Amino acid sequence: MPMSKTAAATDEIRYGFIGVGMMGQEHIRNVQALPGATVVAVADPESASLAAAQELVGDTVSSYLSTAEMLAKESLDAVVISSPNFTHRSVLEPLWETSLNLLIEKPLCTTVPDCLEVQSAAQHHDGIVWVGLEYRYMPPVQRFLEELAPGEVDGSGSSTGRVRMLSIREHRFPFLEKVGHWNRFSANTGGTLVEKCCHFFDLMRLVIPSKPISVMASGAQDLNHLEEQYPEGTPDILDNAFVIVDFENGARASLDLSMFAEGSAFEQELVAVGDLGKVEVKIPGFMEVSRGRQAELTVGSRGAGWPVTTSLIGTEESVLYVGAHHGASYLEHVDFCDAIRNDTAPLVTVEDGLWSVAMGAAAQIALSERRSVTLAELGLS
Repeated sequence: MPMSKTAAATDEIRYGFIGVGMMGQEHIRNVQALPGATVVAVADPESASLAAAQELVGDTVSSYLSTAEMLAKESLDAVVISSPNFTHRSVLEPLWETSLNLLIEKPLCTTVPDCLEVQSAAQHHDGIVWVGLEYRYMPPVQRFLEELAPGEVDGSGSSTGRVRMLSIREHRFPFLEKVGHWNRFSANTGGTLVEKCCHFFDLMRLVIPSKPISVMASGAQDLNHLEEQYPEGTPDILDNAFVIVDFENGARASLDLSMFAEGSAFEQELVAVGDLGKVEVKIPGFMEVSRGRQAELTVGSRGAGWPVTTSLIGTEESVLYVGAHHGASYLEHVDFCDAIRNDTAPLVTVEDGLWSVAMGAAAQIALSERRSVTLAELGLS
């Protein structure tokens, strides 16, 4: 099976893609813009997706209906797995037999048991295994995180001090259509609180340096996709929810999700409140960005006079392809390639992917059973 070990710093990193539907094509566009990286091959069993990807990459890139054939014929350094959520575990099986560097699109898997199996296999894998939780790479989110971080020398400098409360709001448009309508059913996605919200549970763990211990949730499918009919039946995915997560250190975080809120000035809003102050960031969706709206960062202090400052956050100059998430996927690939070249550990780990899924799965259970769910119930402690 042709493949390479770690590419030298001056070498092109040769990418293959497994699953080239909507998100796979987004990853391709990012890699096409990335200096020192090349799209070599794409694979997808869906001929329509493969044809669309072929048009995007051109005739010089090989395309395959079979992942096994791509792995057998191509010399690759890295593979992006962006197939439907429920396929991730099975798609990864042949890749564990290689030394390829892997970027697995979120969610890692749709269930905690599958995530644990992947975690076990990844521990013995020769290449890097990176999970695509790219929201942490959005420049407005990075500025938010910088305000919360203490200084490296003396621990001072955090605008909030110890974070006691974190609230995250996403008010956005409904799920888009994907090939074979696979994302209309919770059995395929893990449920909205896994599929969509694993990003936010990942951010909760980044902001609060402690283990989540329990989850409460309330939500429903009130508006979206109820008129759609498929051979599998009517879609069953949530379109709104509130979630509360308690952490071991006493901090708590909340999520407010609405997927029928297209008319929003800001799509995501994050607010952290701590001993010293409050930091919030408001991030516009793609429609508002096209109208010229920028992200806003507000920092407030509990100090003398209660000062508050607000600044705008524009496009990051280093981002050569902005895409759908403010350049987050591009910056993610920059770090992924740096880790490959320097043979360093992934910055977004399988453990991160596991916890983000587990918190979403606990929220799905809490919502359906109308009770608080501990992470220990799911095998995590």
